[in-house]
Amino acid sequence: MIVATGATGNVGRALVRMLTEARVPVTAVARHITDADVPPGVRAAAADLAEPAGLRGAFDGAEALFLLVAGDDPHGILEMAKAAGVRRVVLLSSQGAGTRPEAYRHPRLFEAAVRESGLDWTVLRSGGMATNALAWAESVRTRRAAAAPFGDIGLPFVDPVDVAAVAAAALREDTHAGATYTLTGPAPTTPRERAAAIAAALGEPVRFTEQTREEARTLMAGFMPLPVVDGTLAILGEPTEEERRASPDVERVLGRTPGTFAAWAARNAAAFR
Repeated sequence: MIVATGATGNVGRALVRMLTEARVPVTAVARHITDADVPPGVRAAAADLAEPAGLRGAFDGAEALFLLVAGDDPHGILEMAKAAGVRRVVLLSSQGAGTRPEAYRHPRLFEAAVRESGLDWTVLRSGGMATNALAWAESVRTRRAAAAPFGDIGLPFVDPVDVAAVAAAALREDTHAGATYTLTGPAPTTPRERAAAIAAALGEPVRFTEQTREEARTLMAGFMPLPVVDGTLAILGEPTEEERRASPDVERVLGRTPGTFAAWAARNAAAFR
């Protein structure tokens, strides 16, 4: 049995589907989840990572855990999992934990807890995800317009399906214990290029507008802590060489090149129609 937290999110939903298709028993955990949200045969467990005690029942019979960075008590979650018989944990962290440690202290706290847990562990440091473009969905649907800062600075955004596929491998295979993988797409794309890829998927023009840094900061502060906002803007606007460079880890684990942003946009065009 594998417990997948964040099971209704972009990575978690794909992970649950992949494990189910591989006939692996899964308990899908999210704050608000019902049997209607998961494939047939998957056990749905409503629980909040901010309240570890509520996870106790989800760990019954589990051998592995897919863990998000959420809540403030990773040690409590991991101790409960270990007591229930979990032997392996795969943590979905952020690339920023390695490249911007001061801004990404919360993911680093979870990484340290996982490494100290006594469980077999794998850390997945994801770069920016293609699904971040869904922030444009309403403006593209209603006005065929997209806006972002740093319009001509490229980063190798990753398809969440590739992140889920790496997580599935790490949860099921012994060879990934003790590894930290950086997961990115195959090549950098700029916000302007990503808007053009969505336009190509729709077969209609999408107008791109470049925001100022302050405009973007004000919007992002509405749903992200300010240190993370500033760290994210630093990555978007002044990426390091490591952040610009596509990592080989997806290909190393999966034996194939990661999906492109254009392929993600074509697969998800309905969200922008």
